[in-house]
Amino acid sequence: MTVIISGAGIGGLTAALTCHELGMPVKVFEQVSEITPLGVGINLQPHAVREIFELGLAAEIEAIGLRTKEVAYFSKKGLAIHAEARGAWAGYNWPQYSIHRGELQMMLLKAVRERMGEGVVETGAAVTGFTEDKDGVRVQVDRGGLVSEERGDVLIGADGLHSKIRTGFYPEEGAPVWAGAVLWRGTTKAVPFLSGASMAMAGHESQKFVTYPISAPDENGAADINWIAELWFEPDSKWNREDYNRQGKLADFLPAFESWNFDWLDIPALIKAADKIYEFPMIDRDPLARWSFGRVTLLGDAAHAMYPIGSNGATQAILDARMLGRCFVEHGINAAALTAYEADRRPKCNAVVLANRGNGPDQVLQVVEERTGGDFDNIDDVLSEAERLEMAAAYKKIAGFDVDILNNAPSIISKGTRVD
Repeated sequence: MTVIISGAGIGGLTAALTCHELGMPVKVFEQVSEITPLGVGINLQPHAVREIFELGLAAEIEAIGLRTKEVAYFSKKGLAIHAEARGAWAGYNWPQYSIHRGELQMMLLKAVRERMGEGVVETGAAVTGFTEDKDGVRVQVDRGGLVSEERGDVLIGADGLHSKIRTGFYPEEGAPVWAGAVLWRGTTKAVPFLSGASMAMAGHESQKFVTYPISAPDENGAADINWIAELWFEPDSKWNREDYNRQGKLADFLPAFESWNFDWLDIPALIKAADKIYEFPMIDRDPLARWSFGRVTLLGDAAHAMYPIGSNGATQAILDARMLGRCFVEHGINAAALTAYEADRRPKCNAVVLANRGNGPDQVLQVVEERTGGDFDNIDDVLSEAERLEMAAAYKKIAGFDVDILNNAPSIISKGTRVD
């Protein structure tokens, strides 16, 4: 009765913790030889934070994350468009966290090893293939060129954007989809802006700047400020699409933001003061019509890689893991559980992928840009408060964090539940 997980990212580790909570043996194989805290800032929405809390990790995430107070939208001229409270300040029973992706992953990894033993996550071990028989799945694991077989009841492909499990299902799919956007990302030590725990977004669809603190201020009042500068190019242009750790060059993007010195934030100064800058293509994958084949399924980015819009990538992976656990409770560790999991999660996640392609909640920026060019006297004459609130509310419903629905929803997994 063993669950095999390919990938020790946020989704895979949350799935492992969920299996342990339910009393299920689990084994995680991770292809990198050492798991280190890579990445930059992300946000976790309240419905994912609820699941982290229910896994008994409230104190741990509080220690490494910053509770987000608000999201604020501005035009490319720095003029205020819309602001709304986040997390507990918006009436949720759980906070929203701005957090370093790598620190979140390491927090989950530490919890897995403490609760389940050091050996439950094996690094330097890549799942390269699988076959199914009447008793379960046979999983091929490559350990530095030595391939051996592991057996389990089910296999969960949580192996990310370039998932080998997904490729096994869809060998002709090819590379991720790039529509033309490039992101330059970095962190800068600086004094927080606006409320001190605000997520700010300025610009429009083809040129946008997103920034938020991911740590509490130090004794000098400075925090780690995460930022993303985004520019769009023609989809057929010769850009560096597939290198996700390339050092970014100021000359490639800073001139476009050189004049964005607003009364609430000096964006050029923030960019120039970064320790390191990385360049990423903004990519996703087309929604799938099927995730599960017998005793094998997909989870997280392997199932639904999405644009980093609306703060939902890691959030949806955590929700995947928890719903998977619930389906194991209801159906057992078998193909029926994977089918039920997919029936719940795939339509929801596919809807988020498509909503993010349409700018998600950031569409408010594009509407204002199209109507005004970013310059206006009174935002209510451009886009009414009712319209702005409706755009935000529509995305929350798609992504599953409407405040009233979430606050009144029962737990995905009831406390004390075990798989028989």
